[in-house]
Amino acid sequence: MKLFVFSCALAAAGAIASSAQTKKPANPLGDSPQVAESGRVLYNRTCTGCHGPDGGEGDRAPALDANRRYFRVSEAAIFEVVKHGIPGTVMPSSGLPDNDVWKIVAFIRNVRATASDLVVPGNVQNGMAVFTGPGKCSGCHMIRGQGGVLGPDLSSIGAQLNLKKLQETLTKERPVPNGYRPVEVVTLQGETISGIARNSDAFSLQLLDKKGALHLFDTKELRSIVYADHSLMPHNYDKVLSADQYRDLVAMLAVQARTKVRAQLQGENEIGR
Repeated sequence: MKLFVFSCALAAAGAIASSAQTKKPANPLGDSPQVAESGRVLYNRTCTGCHGPDGGEGDRAPALDANRRYFRVSEAAIFEVVKHGIPGTVMPSSGLPDNDVWKIVAFIRNVRATASDLVVPGNVQNGMAVFTGPGKCSGCHMIRGQGGVLGPDLSSIGAQLNLKKLQETLTKERPVPNGYRPVEVVTLQGETISGIARNSDAFSLQLLDKKGALHLFDTKELRSIVYADHSLMPHNYDKVLSADQYRDLVAMLAVQARTKVRAQLQGENEIGR
């Protein structure tokens, strides 16, 4: 018989917890980045015999990422699984004190959550000012109908990526997504046009220029087509911005989930809980 792994255990615990009539207890330690980081340390010390480091896939248990079906399992259900295990399966009791278990719960929730599910420290209003000002992000990206069109619309970026991946889009060079590869063409008339290749094949090219105009070319009309190997997206925001500007930009992007910007910028409560 195949081993029952943590994902099955959490799903079972979630079903039991959801059927209970009593109010599910919330994490008394909260879900701040500091609590989650403490939980990560404990998790790596006690759970990686089956699961992989930092919530990754292990030899006997799956990764605990946000794409799995148990993403919405409650904190209380996760606590029960970590604290007491699941009788009759290979998921053991951790034997840890309650506070340590709650720290691990915060870490697991953090691993699974998209950025918009977390409390991300920073001033959201200042982050928007960085987006439109020193960060120069709005020249290419749009949020809620305002900004440029060369880059992806970021109106729901916080609900699409977890916090780590969101930060990596700002700090690490990544493969160029389809539809955003920089290109420069020279027409038979000698005109040079640069922008991004929205669509291309052996016979045609759709080019969106830096002013937002879309050009449709038959390749026979072009003298040359030169594609760039790197994205137009900078990947050093953590270096070119101040620490506060970078923190606030991340906080602002994290709340973007095609909603009312978290009740009008989270009711001006920008610094986080």
